[in-house]
Amino acid sequence: MKIKFALIGCGRIAARHAEHIQNYGELVAVCDVVNEKAEQFARKYEVNGYTEIDELLQCEKEIDVVVICTPNGLHAPHTIKALRAGFHVLCEKPMAITVTDCHQMMAEAKMANKSLFAVKQNRFNPPVVAVKDAIDKGILGKIYSIQLSCFWNRNADYYHNSWKGTKELDGGTLFTQFSHFIDLLYWMIGDVSHAYALTGNFAHKDVIEFEDTGVVAIEFVTGAVGTINYTVNSYNKNMEGSLTIFAEKGTVKIGGEYLNELEYQNVEGFEFNNIPAGNKANNYGTYVGSMSNHDKVYENLIDVLLHNGSISASAFEGLKTVEIIEKIYQSAKELTRADVL
Repeated sequence: MKIKFALIGCGRIAARHAEHIQNYGELVAVCDVVNEKAEQFARKYEVNGYTEIDELLQCEKEIDVVVICTPNGLHAPHTIKALRAGFHVLCEKPMAITVTDCHQMMAEAKMANKSLFAVKQNRFNPPVVAVKDAIDKGILGKIYSIQLSCFWNRNADYYHNSWKGTKELDGGTLFTQFSHFIDLLYWMIGDVSHAYALTGNFAHKDVIEFEDTGVVAIEFVTGAVGTINYTVNSYNKNMEGSLTIFAEKGTVKIGGEYLNELEYQNVEGFEFNNIPAGNKANNYGTYVGSMSNHDKVYENLIDVLLHNGSISASAFEGLKTVEIIEKIYQSAKELTRADVL
């Protein structure tokens, strides 16, 4: 049996989804408010094209899964429409840009008795998988502290004539650029109880409606502490996406530009060996995004729907990412540099 998909939103990330849908299922229909984009996708994949999501959901009754690739601020309303129409949903990151919207999406999925999948592809990066396994097995012992570094470049051209950079549809730098990194903190270390943040917009004041840089101190429910340092002001190109863990029995750093390399390890009586090479990062021409592990996302979706497998990233975990980001942004509103200095 082939799972049948509809794709809502025909932007850059949608092309990645369409590629994998063709490998793992069947693309039946696409939709975009820009008629030209919808027609282009429809012609390329020889499927039905729409400019209204309501029309697609009403006409395409053979769909099994609706894939949401629209701007962040539209994830919630588009997901809810698809769930109410009786379809499973795979939602791109972030699941939404408010905790309230996430809760409503989860409630709608429960009422419809449908699965709501969250895209968390960085969980499949080989060094991330290896370190997560070591943590779960107690090899590192008690986790003391964590340092997350997100140093990327997003210039004015990236935001030009786009929904990106707007509070309403983008939400903030942590939502669009670094939500996968925040997800890994939750997935690997646990929930965040407190966040203390300072943010600023240094190089994009006439370009975006929120911060381009932030420094955050966090406390986990486990008692571990950590820092998040992020910016889109790395000169000219991406510099680093890294996670360093200091623990009772060792220190480990996952680095590279996209958490794709094991850069350092010193663990008592243990060594990470034979970590396979990961997929290449998503290349969008003028900039590069996170690792391209959407194939693993679709493999899991097929396993869940056809073979009763376990979901790799649940809606609840999508919610937790948004919850942590909200804590950070709320702190940034309340905390001033004078409070720290």
